[in-house]
Amino acid sequence: MNINASALPVSGDYQADLGLFCEAMAVRNLQPFGGGDSTAGMEFELQVAVQGEHRDVDLPITIRASSFFNNVIKRTSQGDLPPTCLKSLRQFLHGNQNKVWENSWVRFPEYRLTTWSRKLFSRDLLADKGHPAGRLRGDAQRFRCIHRGQQHLRLPISYLLKLSLANLISGDDGLSPVLIRTGRALLDHFISDNTSPEVLSFAIPSAATGQIGELAAAEATRTLLFVQLLAQYANHTFGLIESGQRCMVYSAPHAPLHQKQLNEFVPDGFYRHLFMSPCLSGWDRGEEKYRYMELCHKTLSRSQLNTIAKLKDAGIITNNLVVLPNTSNTCLANNGTHVSLGSQILSTLADNRESLYTEAVEKYCGDLVIKIVEHFLPLFVDTYSAAPYRLDFGDFHPEKVLGFLPHELDYTHLRMLWRRWRKKADIGFLGQPLTPFGPPWLDRPLATLLRLRGDLVPDFRLIDYLVTLLSTESSPALNGMPGNQERLKEELAEMGVFDPRMAIYLPYRQRLFASAGYAGFEGRSYSLFPSLKSDMAEAVALQNLVTALAFGYLLDGKVSHHDIPDRPSIESERRQIFFACAIGIPTFFVRADTGNRFLRRILTGVGAQRNSRRYKGYIRVGLNDYRLALVDLIESDGATLIERLSLGETIRSLRLRLADPAASASARIVTAVSGSGGSRTARRTAAATFNSATEHYYQNGLKRSHLEEALTVFEGDCRYLEQSNDPHFHQTLATVTGGSTLHLFIARHRQAIVDESADQKTLNDFLRLSLAIIHYQRSST
Repeated sequence: MNINASALPVSGDYQADLGLFCEAMAVRNLQPFGGGDSTAGMEFELQVAVQGEHRDVDLPITIRASSFFNNVIKRTSQGDLPPTCLKSLRQFLHGNQNKVWENSWVRFPEYRLTTWSRKLFSRDLLADKGHPAGRLRGDAQRFRCIHRGQQHLRLPISYLLKLSLANLISGDDGLSPVLIRTGRALLDHFISDNTSPEVLSFAIPSAATGQIGELAAAEATRTLLFVQLLAQYANHTFGLIESGQRCMVYSAPHAPLHQKQLNEFVPDGFYRHLFMSPCLSGWDRGEEKYRYMELCHKTLSRSQLNTIAKLKDAGIITNNLVVLPNTSNTCLANNGTHVSLGSQILSTLADNRESLYTEAVEKYCGDLVIKIVEHFLPLFVDTYSAAPYRLDFGDFHPEKVLGFLPHELDYTHLRMLWRRWRKKADIGFLGQPLTPFGPPWLDRPLATLLRLRGDLVPDFRLIDYLVTLLSTESSPALNGMPGNQERLKEELAEMGVFDPRMAIYLPYRQRLFASAGYAGFEGRSYSLFPSLKSDMAEAVALQNLVTALAFGYLLDGKVSHHDIPDRPSIESERRQIFFACAIGIPTFFVRADTGNRFLRRILTGVGAQRNSRRYKGYIRVGLNDYRLALVDLIESDGATLIERLSLGETIRSLRLRLADPAASASARIVTAVSGSGGSRTARRTAAATFNSATEHYYQNGLKRSHLEEALTVFEGDCRYLEQSNDPHFHQTLATVTGGSTLHLFIARHRQAIVDESADQKTLNDFLRLSLAIIHYQRSST
């Protein structure tokens, strides 16, 4: 896009620059995130596991060989520990019925690596990869072990995927030099800084070539298919299957149940040793990054403990009978998909020092856009992505079930939310909600006697994870001032809530040009998409639309920072709606005289609202009516954008999703897990049983469904490139099919890919074709 950025000179006063910038954008009719302007990049957090017997898999082997386990045996025999701790550990090790060990590492002989892969591994063991002659990481010995009398490598699956690709491109003589270079470029897309592997999308689609949502979803299927092929390829090329290990990669939003159970009876240091990523890939100083992730885990674990004081201050905990949250939090094992939208217009302007779009103006605009978009986030939660989770009556201790909400909402909205949640959940007797006493031996029979079934939460990941941080009165996070978030982090650190070395947590975060290399915004509230083709495509399209609409409000002067004040109560007021969606609470409360003028405007379109009888000065608003009012607002204020972006069908689909509860993302997942009974059956099922069945669905049914979608896109890509003049694809195609037609080749092997029963040659062939497709996508965007 040709933008004359130099025509927008700098005045030196950011307020003046902002006014001139808006005027210049209007004169040139430039609309950020409008037709043809957007780009999309994704970050996928994936769940991994190893299937096998406890004697063959690294996680149980490591636990049994640990000094912690031996000390538990010794202290139990001496009577210093109750036998329940040792019994729980042995149950974890020997009672795993499905033989799936989430987030386990793998073991295999080093000779399975090609010469080039060994060199890559040696480089990744350096303390600083920028200094090849420097020392190794201090923990380098962690990644080698003696297994069954032989020297083996011991590696997390996040890194195994990278080595699988390295083996492919360095051990396949049929690959062209161009595709080898493409494969080497993709190695940097495999990173991990939490527990789960993170994969960055391989290409950055641009709206200049089509509808951004459809393009992003198609690119997601290409990335995830390639990851699945690499995992299956690793099972063969590294001899994992023959040694009793099968690597699994799939989408799952929650920390695994087995991991949560183990976390209840192991110390936090040992938990980090078992599950925190060593950051071998994606970072020049991996060991430093690993220490940073340890800091994050310690901080978040301590932070949840600090919620107890806030719950007491809020009047939710009224006595000293509490169940302490674990000192080791599992929230970093939750997984989601981050979608970053970039604006070519804003990036071009930000890259020009003569432009009015200075860093100060970029920050001012970005904070305002985030505040506007946060009002629209309830349209996304459970509509397109979800993380359904069952909670039994015994789980309803506020100090545990409310997660990080005391750090995300003010006391008023926290009390309102908790009261409405207790009313929604099946934890009441004779019209009065009950709170569990604490001991399971008391709560379980009470729940059975009174038929207290707990609750089914549509997106529990957004409650179980620190999604955002509430501003303080003196340090607002989104007032448009440079350095505001750093000041907030410092103040929260003094309160024991956060650590200033950590990145700020927001559901919609600005990507500043100076640090990210592009100007845009990252959506971080997506949990799990039941369908990439429909759910993800429509979600990204809507994200782009509301971002464009928010920038339009800013440029036209229709919404300013003064319209959405930066007081914590105002911030909490709009975010409570987001969390109400995640919990499935049907109503929320807003002050009748709220200072949020933009929210007041939205509420004028809500029919289902009345003055609250319980809360004087508040109005009670129906959640779905609020969401429908948002759609009305989008249609009225964004009519031109909807037409320019060709999103009329997306808006019609959104209305249908909001009108039919069975069309929600969580309802479709629950139905797939529970059968035709859906949520009714789920609510009658014990939480452990339902949540275990949900994990099984993620590992099998949903993974197969995502693979089917991905293979459909793969076949379409192959057909398109077969008709093109791309020499790299045609060379690969001739090598792979051996004279057979492309259609027959894919049809012959499609089911084996879905079933994960394909042999190494078939996987090699599909990976070659995928590399050719990825090369084309990267070179054409």
